[in-house]
Amino acid sequence: MFDYKLLAALAAVIEQGGFERAAQALGLSQSAVSQRIKLLEARVGQPVLLRLTPPEPTEIGRRLLNHVQQVRLLERDLQSQVPALAEEHRAERLRIALNADSLATWWADAVGGFCVERGLLLELVVEDQDVGLKRMRAGEVAACVCAGDRPVAGARCILLGAMRYRALASPAFFARHFAEGVSAAALARAPAIVFGPDDQLQHRYFAMLGGEGGFLHHLCPSSEGFVRLTVSGFGWGLVPEQQVRGELARGELVELLPGRVIDVPLYWHYWRNGGELLASLTRHLERHIGQWLVPVERHPRPA
Repeated sequence: MFDYKLLAALAAVIEQGGFERAAQALGLSQSAVSQRIKLLEARVGQPVLLRLTPPEPTEIGRRLLNHVQQVRLLERDLQSQVPALAEEHRAERLRIALNADSLATWWADAVGGFCVERGLLLELVVEDQDVGLKRMRAGEVAACVCAGDRPVAGARCILLGAMRYRALASPAFFARHFAEGVSAAALARAPAIVFGPDDQLQHRYFAMLGGEGGFLHHLCPSSEGFVRLTVSGFGWGLVPEQQVRGELARGELVELLPGRVIDVPLYWHYWRNGGELLASLTRHLERHIGQWLVPVERHPRPA
């Protein structure tokens, strides 16, 4: 039998990013949390954590975290059916990994009503759409929105749709750098804006025009800041069209090559045994997501 106090300590250390904040979240001393982790490791016969900053789970640690996530969701279902089992004043948050552009555009409108109706609290872990799935593999979240379509073991995956990105710049930046037209050579000389090291959208656009190698770029890990920098003429970048309709209408931004877009498919990954709440949220997204994302034509994978 699992000792769930030990598993709760493991989950807290990973979710809080360290032993000190885990102790505060659990209402324990830091040494007590450390002792629980050591006892858990003694029982499973191997380390469950890599003592890094922040700590990371080992392979067996990931499996245990996956189990904890699913147990929490199933417990919530049971507590709704048997209220006497619920802990007083305890509200369980659903941890979801989400890319910053979705958070800045469609996410709140898509799930806000559901959360209000169900009294659901969210804890959002912001990751790039290309790497958010690692949070599922690590057992840190119950679900994620990301660009990968291969679910981890024990999870399911559905296609939500695609976010449409357009290559934009301010009129002054466009006039300064693209007076002779937009080409790979011109893009290589004009500073771009890139969200972070994992953001490959600008690289994809550059390659679409025949560009090779690297290019000058700013790094800006904020969706809102990305737009502000683009409007202010710092550089060109790929921006979700939902996010900048006003700026385009007012002429604050112009498209580098009208009609040349990049559609990024987004997938919803969720634990197969995640309980009724997670299943209901999934059904809600399937019913309503078409209002915010563009459809994607699915092609069968090669045999």
